[in-house]
Amino acid sequence: MQVRPEQLEAQLARGLKPLYTIHGDEPLLAQEAGDAIRAAARAAGYAERQVFTVSGAHFDWSGVLGAARAMSLFAERRLIEIRIPSGKPGKEGSEALQRYCERLPEDVLTLVSLPRLDFSQQKAAWFGALDAAGATLRVETLDRKALPAWLAQRLARQGQRVREGDEGQRTLAFFADRVEGNLLAAHQEIQKLALLHPPGELSFEQVEAAVLNVARFDVTKLSEAVWTGNVARALRVLEGLQHEGEAAVLVHWTLADDIRALARGRAALDDGKPLPLALKEARAWGLKERLFERVLPLLAGHQMAHLLEAASVCDGIVKGLKHPEWPQAPWDALRRLVLMSLQPARSGTPLRRLALQA
Repeated sequence: MQVRPEQLEAQLARGLKPLYTIHGDEPLLAQEAGDAIRAAARAAGYAERQVFTVSGAHFDWSGVLGAARAMSLFAERRLIEIRIPSGKPGKEGSEALQRYCERLPEDVLTLVSLPRLDFSQQKAAWFGALDAAGATLRVETLDRKALPAWLAQRLARQGQRVREGDEGQRTLAFFADRVEGNLLAAHQEIQKLALLHPPGELSFEQVEAAVLNVARFDVTKLSEAVWTGNVARALRVLEGLQHEGEAAVLVHWTLADDIRALARGRAALDDGKPLPLALKEARAWGLKERLFERVLPLLAGHQMAHLLEAASVCDGIVKGLKHPEWPQAPWDALRRLVLMSLQPARSGTPLRRLALQA
């Protein structure tokens, strides 16, 4: 049974499931979901708690199975937590989890904590058994579009709000830019505002003075910004990656890999294949498939050849080579490549003009 994080409170109020599974890559939301389940368990009389952390391939699963079947010495009801930091229980663990789910004791509530799982892990028999036995919560990192609403909701919990209208939207957008990709720090900044200002309305100046720049980026965010044609965001993410000490080689590899994939897709279109088949040729899945679906028809063959050549030149620069027509500093060269890559998603902006902005 799939439950969204925002549905958890209502689900717990209706009655506890025998087993809860939390998986995802957002630590704050995972922690809050786990805390809510533990609090509901304590209120329902699950006073005894046992925690098992699965570490390595030689973990003894018999202890978990035995704990579930053992009679409690101190309480009628118990909470058993199974934490699998790697997300890979192994063959023995897979079999043990399936047996565990087949015989869930009535006096035991189980909480399983997992990291982000890939497609194959979510299709595994052990994960299917967990999902069928109780409630499953997937906690994902909030994207930039959803962040202002999340911030407004969190401020409302402590009795604060931004001003109405455009100023309020500008305040939330500024706040989101400062904390993007770092919800734990965002939570701390929200709590700071509660300490600095009383309940009520917050001005832009108050938020600007209080909130630190704790945003964190990864290269996938750069790729998303580039292929949606968002120049300002792409440059901000690139600058953030540089300041965070990300390797220029890794950033280039991500961009170049996208460009090569688009080249495969463009070649498939030129051969007369329909767009769905061209996307398969590009080996684009998930979010990348949706981004490429928009960009591919906008790319002309000569533009694709120009981007491939630019990616090749930039590859040499980030590895220490020089080029007379390009910036010599790796991050400056990456900035030019980003601007050139943005062109297909920005109709009406000549490729040469974007390149000269670097």
